[in-house]
Amino acid sequence: MTEVELVHGVEISVKHPRDELLRADRLPHIWCPGCGLGIVTKCLVEAIRRSDVPLDRHVVVSGIGCTSRLPGYLNLDTYHTTHGRAIPFATGLKIANPDLEVTVVAGDGDLFNIGGNHLIHAIRRNVDLNVFCVNNFNYGMTGGQFGATTPIGARTATTPYGNFEAPFNLPYIVAAAGAPFVARWTTLHVRQLLRVMRRAFQIQGLAFVEIISPCPPTFGELNNFEDGYAMMEYFRNYSRVDDHAELSTIGLSMKPPDPVVVGNFVDTRKPTYHELERELIERARN
Repeated sequence: MTEVELVHGVEISVKHPRDELLRADRLPHIWCPGCGLGIVTKCLVEAIRRSDVPLDRHVVVSGIGCTSRLPGYLNLDTYHTTHGRAIPFATGLKIANPDLEVTVVAGDGDLFNIGGNHLIHAIRRNVDLNVFCVNNFNYGMTGGQFGATTPIGARTATTPYGNFEAPFNLPYIVAAAGAPFVARWTTLHVRQLLRVMRRAFQIQGLAFVEIISPCPPTFGELNNFEDGYAMMEYFRNYSRVDDHAELSTIGLSMKPPDPVVVGNFVDTRKPTYHELERELIERARN
């Protein structure tokens, strides 16, 4: 049972039930009210705790951005790397020590704007990584500029009259590049998010999960989502679970009544980089 103390007549937990996995000395976190990254952190910590992989084999890597601050709150081996370069760092870790369970957590700007080339080549190689992309449709940390996932017509700090550039459909891109596991959920879907993270740990090869999240002070305020709750309401009203969706049709507008199609879209098995490498070495030896 969690230890509590009485403060002004209210019971306050002295210790968080997952404190062994959190760097409590760095809390409270720096994220804005209504941001979904606290939920993502909660789900990741719980998924790691429930996984079959020992804690000393879990490694979490990030680049730069709001999402990329997440590993700094985890009491694990974590790496905060350069902008857009989380995938190369993670690939190096996995190749150097294949026994590690390597997870990349980063934002849409870091993974698909700055680091998109690294991601598609990691998919091409089928490196055994878990890639969790928190998509909030803008560069939230640096002032709310538009990016590769900003919906058509959406206003940002650099598109005050509305974005006219076609956005990426992330699951479609990743599936087309050949990833063996592709999913999308929102920060409203807490149980599904926890389950899909645990599933990603079991995948042999690159597992990709897009996580749609509110960004209240930048994307939200300029696009009729006055706070984080308003976007969660949008998720509740317009999310549609469809594991068999035609991925070319599930781009996001974030305008009602257009749906947010979520689900586990691809779950297959193909040889990994590490298996093919071992096979090559064995052939060379023989």
